[in-house]
Amino acid sequence: MDKELVFITVIGKDRKGIVATISGFLYKNDINIVDISQRVMTDGYFVMTTMVDVKDAGIPMEEMAKQLDAIGDELGMKIQVQHENLFKMMHRV
Repeated sequence: MDKELVFITVIGKDRKGIVATISGFLYKNDINIVDISQRVMTDGYFVMTTMVDVKDAGIPMEEMAKQLDAIGDELGMKIQVQHENLFKMMHRV
C-alpha cells in the first residue's frame, strides 16, 4: 500500500485544544496520522511534529496547507506543511 507522506509542524505558546483542533481537521479531511510527537518546552512553547498520509485526503495539499495556516492564525501558532519528497531533497547529502 503506497502512502503520500507530509510533515506538519506546529510551534507556538502552549494552550488547550491544539492537538484536538489539528487532529479534528485531519480527521474531517480523511487525512491519516502516521506518527505524532508533541512536547511543551521551556517557557511554555508547544512543539508538535506530525507525519500524515494524504493519499486519500478529501482536499488537495495546497488547500490543506492554506486551511492549516488559517487554523494556526486562530490558535496563535505557526503551522508548516512540507511534502516528504521536498523534505528528502532538502536533507539529501
